[in-house]
Amino acid sequence: MRLRLLRRRLTISAPRVAIRSAMPWPLRWLAFAVLLGFCGAVALWAFEFGKSIAGLDTVSREELLQLRAEVARLREEGQELQTTAHTAESTLVAERAVKDGLLAQVRQLEMDNRTLREDLGFFEKLIPAAATEGLAIRSLQAEVLAGMQLRWQVLVIQASRNAPDFQGRLELVLAGTRGDQPWSQTVPAQSQPLQVKQYRRVEGLVQLPPNAVVKTVTARVLDGTSVRATQSMALD
Repeated sequence: MRLRLLRRRLTISAPRVAIRSAMPWPLRWLAFAVLLGFCGAVALWAFEFGKSIAGLDTVSREELLQLRAEVARLREEGQELQTTAHTAESTLVAERAVKDGLLAQVRQLEMDNRTLREDLGFFEKLIPAAATEGLAIRSLQAEVLAGMQLRWQVLVIQASRNAPDFQGRLELVLAGTRGDQPWSQTVPAQSQPLQVKQYRRVEGLVQLPPNAVVKTVTARVLDGTSVRATQSMALD
């Protein structure tokens, strides 16, 4: 057996033996890295060369420049619009303030006009009628408030010039119905003292009894027990 092995090793049929030089592993890694870098450089060059041939790089740069210009333009327009909006808002606030001021002035003028009309009506009532002499009731006004109170106003004047002061009393007589029955009420004259030089306006409130309906109001000026002036009005 041993003889056969020895003969096989020494003859042509012996197995082949490869002789290789041993390379250190750092050199192997360096060679691999150089080869990998070379392949990457070739691939990058091929990619850039293909882009230049197709014209993609030029188009992308032009589009990028256009987009940047468009963004800058839009920013400027946005700033202009924002400035315009601020200006419009300030103008609107100022216009609102002016409008509110004008409305307040209009309301004040309406109140002044109403007051002037009332004063004009009051002074017109002071003008005596042609046939009126001495003390007279120039105006009588009355209205029922919520069916519980009667608000009244009487204007008394003396038409004569340099007339002496009048001192008397004012009496009110209310007439109507209460519970489908005739009803009347006299406000005591002692509770309404009256002193008149040229004119005097007197007003007040009268508490009404329950279920009372006032149809007429009569005002009388008393001098002691005598009646100096009287006037009546009907209520709807």
